[in-house]
Amino acid sequence: MTRESVTGENSLCAMVITHNEQDNIGRTLESIAWLDHILVIDSGSTDATLEIVAQYPQARVVHRDFTTFAEQCNFGLQQIDTEWVLSMDADYVFPHEAREALISTTAPGKADGYQAEFFYAIHGKVVKGSILPPRTVLYRRDLAHYEDDGHGHRVRVRGRVDRLPFRIVHDDRKPLSRWATSQIRYAAQEADKLLATPPGELSLQDRLRRLVIVAPLAVFVLVYFVRGGILSGWHGLYYALQRSTFEILLSLSLIERKFRR
Repeated sequence: MTRESVTGENSLCAMVITHNEQDNIGRTLESIAWLDHILVIDSGSTDATLEIVAQYPQARVVHRDFTTFAEQCNFGLQQIDTEWVLSMDADYVFPHEAREALISTTAPGKADGYQAEFFYAIHGKVVKGSILPPRTVLYRRDLAHYEDDGHGHRVRVRGRVDRLPFRIVHDDRKPLSRWATSQIRYAAQEADKLLATPPGELSLQDRLRRLVIVAPLAVFVLVYFVRGGILSGWHGLYYALQRSTFEILLSLSLIERKFRR
């Protein structure tokens, strides 16, 4: 694929955070291989991640010991000198047909940031029923700052944020054991956030989560039946069970914290 040289006011660099992402990183980098600038912030991968990254000459690797996702990203922004940043998780796949649309959004006089909606894939198959929320993935570097948010992170953009006219694919193919380990950690972080936030400042979804028993059942029904996951066969059932399993782990983390009081 011919690489796109995006220079001047419309200069663009993709930023990817990695740690042992050999199951995903190749697809992610291949989907953005048309860019001249890719920054990979790696926190000590011991698998084949860095060997895969090395196959892409436009990708520059910088090592930083992991602290939080927000701090990794803010560190990454300090290493970038392009006007625009495309933030890609190591399990995202950028749609080939959206290449020109992405470049046009960075034209002068438009928004300062853009949110993307997502297709959710299980082992390469896009499923119905996704509850993955939109995320700001494209923004002017000098107007952006990351903050931690529970088990995740979010970027704050000082300016107008619009919606991209296409969706990015989330396709995490790491083994189930890796997924389960990370979800236990994420559930604990999310529980701490829910308990530290005054109820009046929580979203409706998070208030339901604090009720413990409601969220696991509600999420399975929402994903599998209401949003049509049942139409995606085994892949849809797998996704619905994944999402409800996280809610069960979160409920267990909340109950565990009650025991500690």
